[in-house]
Order: sequence, then structure tokens, then C-alpha cells
Amino acid sequence: MRFPVRRDFLLGLGLGVAGLGLAGCGGKPKADAESGLKRIEATKTLRIGLEGTYPPFNFQDKDGQLAGFEVDFAKALAAQMKVKPDFRPSPFAGLLGALESKRIDVVINQITITPERAAKYDFSRPYTVSGIQIIVRKGRTGIAAPADLAGKKVGVGLGTNYETWLRANVPTAIVRTYDDDPTKYQDLKAGRIDAVLNDRLVAADFVKTSPDFVASGPPFANQGMGVAMLRDPALKVAIDQAIDALRADGRLAAISVKWFGVDVTK
Repeated sequence: MRFPVRRDFLLGLGLGVAGLGLAGCGGKPKADAESGLKRIEATKTLRIGLEGTYPPFNFQDKDGQLAGFEVDFAKALAAQMKVKPDFRPSPFAGLLGALESKRIDVVINQITITPERAAKYDFSRPYTVSGIQIIVRKGRTGIAAPADLAGKKVGVGLGTNYETWLRANVPTAIVRTYDDDPTKYQDLKAGRIDAVLNDRLVAADFVKTSPDFVASGPPFANQGMGVAMLRDPALKVAIDQAIDALRADGRLAAISVKWFGVDVTK
């Protein structure tokens, strides 16, 4: 969703993928089927990369604690795997680098599953499904569909699927990249850019408390977001089995309803 939907979202919808976000990385990471899952099992710890600045998916609450849909999802995932979650916040652009250097085991940050990313990394089954949303200043007209972005200054997260999608599908758009969400919305409010692309779920939550902005037009480029990891068949199986268990007993849907009011996981 953070197209990092950060994010993107990330892979697919832009979607990480993040939205969020894995595009532009180097060559294919080495497969290391042994060290990943074996290290997690030995230490009883799952090291999780995420931004920590991407509400409602992951952010710091008023007490400075990590909160959000993905934080709750990651905690439930780790519990199902019988390990402890070790959250390691990082700017979106650095998440995949941390994965490749093995400072973290997985990225849970609305990373969209795209063919390009899937050629480099393993992904779990999708745990959210979303699309790209255009966000404009309240009162702005004429930007409600992808074609309307032609010739416009459009803000996207650096390295997100939103950036990749925009460059590929609207080549005449003037792309402005950002390392964080607050700065791009400051520029949108000031009129330095014409629109922002983000995950539809992020946008729906954002505009509820941000009266200066509106979600414009219907979402597009539907995408699924998954847990990203290095090539590790055993770890992928373990994570997929844990997600299946969370879905089967209703825990995954309950986390979604808590944060969005609806089930956005399928």
C-alpha cells in the first residue's frame, strides 16, 4: 500500500510496496535457505523492518510506542511462529538494504508484490489488498484519474512502487520524490506539487483527519502486499503457514477491522 501503496506497498500497487518500494535494488540476493529460518528458530526472534512513520500501518503513538495494523499483524505473526518480534524502524529507502545485509529477517511495510520484486525476493501470500489513490488539495479539480497526472507535479515516496508505477505509466508526469510522508503533504498544501500518490487505505485514513486534502477519483492498479524476505523457501513456508493460521481463526480479519473497520486482507 504505501505503493514502499511508502509506501508504497510498496511491489504491485506500487503496491510498498514500501507501497509500499523494493524497486531499484541491485542484483538478485543470494539464496540462504539455511541461515534465515534456522537463525530465527535458534534466537527465538524475528527481526522486522518497517518505517514506523506510516499510519495507520505502522507509526509511533502518543507514548512513543510502535502501533498500527502492521505492528499488530507482525506481533500476531511472530506469536504464531512462537518467536518474539524485534522491530527495527528505518526509512523506507533503506529497508531492502537492511534485508540484503541480513540486519533484518523480513520487511513488513506494505510492500507490493510485483513481478520485478518477486524475481529478486521471496514474498508471503498477500496480507492486505489495496490500490493507488490520488490525493489533492481540497477544492482542486481536474485530477481524478491516472491520465490527469500528465504534465503535473506528483509527489511519491522515494523507491516506492508508486514512483515506479508513475514513471512507467505516466511518463510526462513531473515526479517529485520524498523520504517521508509529512514533507510531501506540506508541499502539496503549499502548492509546490499538484498531487500525491499513496495507498488507498492510507489515504482513506489520512483525509479523515486532514481537512486540507481529499482523495480524488477511484483507486486504481490493484495490488497485494506481502511479507518480503531473502530467498529462503523454508522461511517462506513458515510465514505462509502462520498467515494461514491467523486467517483461519479470524485473528487477521480482527486486526484489520480494528484499524480499518473492514477486512482489507482479502
